[in-house]
Amino acid sequence: QVQLVESGGGLVQAGGSLRLSCSASGRTFSRDGMGWFRQAPGKEREFVAAINWSGSSTYYADSVKGRFSISRDNAKNTLLLQMNSLKYEDTAVYYCAGRPPAGNIYSPAGYAYWGQGTQVTVSS
Repeated sequence: QVQLVESGGGLVQAGGSLRLSCSASGRTFSRDGMGWFRQAPGKEREFVAAINWSGSSTYYADSVKGRFSISRDNAKNTLLLQMNSLKYEDTAVYYCAGRPPAGNIYSPAGYAYWGQGTQVTVSS
């Protein structure tokens, strides 16, 4: 089993940047797809970004395309999410998650293991 721990969340003004990290331990995650989701109060968990096992393919929600960038370092068992030009509506708890190869990239149901989440708050 893989354990995931997110870090890097915090309070930032609109227009600012944050970089989230997700550190994996346990078995290697290098053959799994990885993703970031977020959940705002009173809303369902939504897809933000995903990356395939090698890092050669990335996927983004329309709402973050051009502002967020997902990457991974398999040698360091680390997943990253660089968030630029942050908006108030980006405020949420952000979760990293691991997906077996056949899992749905865009749905939380496609992911087999999750971190505990990190809070991102963007002030307007």
